[in-house]
Amino acid sequence: MADPAAVTALSDRLGVLLDLGGPVVAVLLLMSVVGIAIGLLKLWQFQRLRITRLGFVNGCLDELRQGRDDAVLERLADERNPAARVMETAIRGRRDPDVPMELVREEVTRVATGYLDALRSYLRGLEVIGSLAPLIGLLGTVLGMIDAFRQLEGAGSQVDPALLSGGIWEALLTTAVGLAVAIPAVVLLNWFEGRVDRFRHRMEDAVTQVFTQGLRAGHAPEAQDDSVASLQSKRAADAH
Repeated sequence: MADPAAVTALSDRLGVLLDLGGPVVAVLLLMSVVGIAIGLLKLWQFQRLRITRLGFVNGCLDELRQGRDDAVLERLADERNPAARVMETAIRGRRDPDVPMELVREEVTRVATGYLDALRSYLRGLEVIGSLAPLIGLLGTVLGMIDAFRQLEGAGSQVDPALLSGGIWEALLTTAVGLAVAIPAVVLLNWFEGRVDRFRHRMEDAVTQVFTQGLRAGHAPEAQDDSVASLQSKRAADAH
């Protein structure tokens, strides 16, 4: 449970920050809340879909090489990872002789694209926050500097250096807040995108191996038969 004294101190500091920075800081704080919400949502989504847990892929591919398609489909049905759904679509399509392979690949691409789009959802919001927050902070600084120099002009010959210095640091406060909001957003954005890219690469590799299982199974015996026939022909020629 949160300490009431700490909560009160935090609310007081936020109140002072809002008083000094004005509406610009209020907008930046709102953007920070949105960024935190997006980060928590994506963490929950990645954890729920287990996109980092791809250990089952190699085991399923090994079983496919042994011709145990039914066992692989049962194993994939128990996985929540989107790669399992895409692999399942590829295996079922490959097993149906009435469906052209081109249509199977199109369906696999459609399913994979849908999952990837879901994983990339809301990342655009982090990108906007990361690029827009520093600009809003800079805008607040420029407006604060204009106000500080306007007050300095109004003072006439009775110039107080403290008035100028106080206005400057209050103006620079918005830039600091803007950077404080933007930096975590950019870090989260790059981390999430890296996770999605690694997942996409692993999923594409797994699906490619699903499709090439049939090619290997079909071409390997022919290559072996050709080499045996060549060897028999050579022995017959040597005998004559």
